[in-house]
Amino acid sequence: MFKRNRCLRPAVVMASISLVAGCGVFSDDDPAAQGPIVVGTTSAPSTLDPAASWDGSWELFRNIYQTLLAYPNGVSTPQPDAAESCKFTDTTNTTYRCELRSGMKFADGDTLDAQAVKHSIDRIRAINLPGGPAGLLGSLDRVQAIGDREIVFHLNKPDATFPFVLATPAMSIVDPDDYPARSLRKDDKVVGSGPYVLRSYEEGKGAELVRNDRYKGFAHRRNDAVTIRYFQDSSAMVKALKSRQIDVTYRGLAADDIIDLQRHDSTDLELVEGAGTDISYLVFNPKDSWAGKTAVRRAVAQVVDRAAIAHEVYKDTVDPLYSMVPKGLTGHTTGFFDDFGDPSTDKARKILTGAGITQPVPLTLWYTTDRYGSETARQFQELKSQLEGSGLFKITLKSRPWKTYVTGYQKGEYPVFGRGWFPDFPDPDNFIAPFVGQQNALGTPYPAPEITKDLLPKSRGESDRASVVKEFERAQQVLVDDARLLPLWQGKQYVAANVDISGGERALDPSTIMMMWELSRKTSW
Repeated sequence: MFKRNRCLRPAVVMASISLVAGCGVFSDDDPAAQGPIVVGTTSAPSTLDPAASWDGSWELFRNIYQTLLAYPNGVSTPQPDAAESCKFTDTTNTTYRCELRSGMKFADGDTLDAQAVKHSIDRIRAINLPGGPAGLLGSLDRVQAIGDREIVFHLNKPDATFPFVLATPAMSIVDPDDYPARSLRKDDKVVGSGPYVLRSYEEGKGAELVRNDRYKGFAHRRNDAVTIRYFQDSSAMVKALKSRQIDVTYRGLAADDIIDLQRHDSTDLELVEGAGTDISYLVFNPKDSWAGKTAVRRAVAQVVDRAAIAHEVYKDTVDPLYSMVPKGLTGHTTGFFDDFGDPSTDKARKILTGAGITQPVPLTLWYTTDRYGSETARQFQELKSQLEGSGLFKITLKSRPWKTYVTGYQKGEYPVFGRGWFPDFPDPDNFIAPFVGQQNALGTPYPAPEITKDLLPKSRGESDRASVVKEFERAQQVLVDDARLLPLWQGKQYVAANVDISGGERALDPSTIMMMWELSRKTSW
């Protein structure tokens, strides 16, 4: 059975479970040893253009592009990467200045200067893709490039979270010669300045990353190359791990496979487990004739049994979640439990009859087949069983692969649909702001004026994030009252690796994106 290895340097709080006892018994100083490290994941990019992505594509972007700020190992606040320094230059959090490192180049040798940074941010807003990252820049008024190295961001309102926004891979710096100012790049090529160069890419299959010799930033690369393989399901990925076709698995491990790995009586595999802040939730479309009714949404909230989903579907590898802000972050509440209590058909019936609804409510629930892990289909079968078991709903399930699924919800085609959220940055703001307003990450407008016009502006004016509890508690209550977003569970993080791979315990940044450069081979006992 596995032993716990406590000699860790986590990016998030993690525990390593392995038969190998002790720490520091290997040397990983030779980054070129034994060829590329092969990483398996079920989270394939939906695009290679940062201006189009507010999703799991960021996992690739973090490794091939560069942002002004990012997260070195072990820190939870953004630090300079492409920038040499960044700071607010006023007392109102409305003017943010960055100075680039000297001599910055893109991987192809083109100059990376202040104009390139301005171009990269401006094009996100010019393209303004529905459900795209322009929604992160609501507080930005304009970008000013001064000389070759100075960039000044002028905000239209105080925003203490703006440095966190700049650290998201959506704000990746791209070459103006290769990325049009007002349209997305059409091919599958990448020109960035990150730790790696994308040598080859096959959509849905894999990506080959090699060291970028022109990179200037904080990343200490412990390997020279990484190959990423994209899998459709967890079982195939774990099979590849056990047969040593891949070295590491991340994102998409199914509960059954996690349990199997925990029980794996062998010295050749290691499972790193850690607290996570990713969440799963349902979205209700207000334009749908049934999902648009508050009583219907609240009745669904009254019936859904999160504990059953966590236990029966996910084998307790996730925790029930009763708020859009997960446990561990400032201001987390249990609003849905406080208001609705335990699942109750009788209470749900009263909610519906009180609104004049006496017949079973027909709802179509949509989910994606290839983004959030192999249990997604079982989760929605469980939801269907719970809702129909109450006698109050008639549920139809439909699904699509992620790429077409995204297009569907951005067009407002789904009455109710499932989403997961991997945080852009570790702040409660990032579990509220992306989902509200006319333009948001869901492509489903949600005005919520009390949140967008009062609570978020107040909280963003405060640099001390521990002092914004009251604002976020109230924001969560607004979401509970509306029940347009229904949180289901909060995940844990698992990285499985062959025992000769080190770095899994330090490879995740605060937004749980894997920093591939932290992985290395252990070359000697």
